[in-house]
Amino acid sequence: MHAVGIDIGGTKIAGALVDASGAILKELRIPSPIDDSNQMIEAIGSVIDQLTGQSQIIGVGVAAAGFLSVDREIMYHAPNIAAWRNEPLKSRIESKTSYPVLLENDANAAGWAEFRFGAGRDVQSMIMLTIGTGVGGAIISEGRLLKGGFGIGGELGHILSVPGGRVCGCGLQGCLETYASGTALLLAARKLASSDLPNGRRLKELAASEGELSGEMVYQAILENDPGASELIAELGSHLGTALGSVFVPVLDPELAVIGGGVSAVGDKLMDPIRQSFEKSMPAKGYRPELKVVKATFLNQAGLIGAADLARQAFA
Repeated sequence: MHAVGIDIGGTKIAGALVDASGAILKELRIPSPIDDSNQMIEAIGSVIDQLTGQSQIIGVGVAAAGFLSVDREIMYHAPNIAAWRNEPLKSRIESKTSYPVLLENDANAAGWAEFRFGAGRDVQSMIMLTIGTGVGGAIISEGRLLKGGFGIGGELGHILSVPGGRVCGCGLQGCLETYASGTALLLAARKLASSDLPNGRRLKELAASEGELSGEMVYQAILENDPGASELIAELGSHLGTALGSVFVPVLDPELAVIGGGVSAVGDKLMDPIRQSFEKSMPAKGYRPELKVVKATFLNQAGLIGAADLARQAFA
């Protein structure tokens, strides 16, 4: 039986019809009307309708960035999506479709996809870090997705990375995602491009071509081995590796760390500094088993696949 996976992002709503093996049979993406909650719900319903058609569907899994209640009925706080606060999201989406709906945090859904069908399919305990607009996290412990007592477990991007540091959307200062996300990378690149520093020259050239530096331009500069962009991605990876070795490994003891999200597309440009920083930060190095740090199998489709599989399991 097929299931539908929906991934609600800050710029797009992605949907897919997914079979029991995790394969995507049909996919659709539309822009997110992020400033209007009612339009967002209508758009989600429209995507579900277009994907289902005459197919036999067991249910719909919806992945969204934010803090969900433990019963997965309420979106407590989603700062980047329609300003949802205590939103009865499950019931509102179910009002737009005849299928049962399961809600899950987007990083949890992505981690579940990697655990079931991707890089983590041979382990029982793993974490995933999704490096995109923010830094999402997922924890799989002994084959189960860890949600926590209030449903907000796995928010790995909100550990303290720099005391008194940059203001985060969660209201705190110095969270990991303010230094190690795609948003943080772009802000740092724009700052460098607007400076007179020699290693910002290439980024300044790219910005001048379009009027403002974009994430795609930063990606291009990284792949070109531009010194400035390379320094920025290495710094980002260093923050992630330090958190991995000093916090996530001592607390969770995973067998595997999977790095996903859009920024992971740069491959070893990100993975190498993560691993180097991790090795410097891990306690008892050389006297304990060491987890592997690997790139995710799925890039932009993990949330869709994971949400669909979680819905299939919930409604089977």
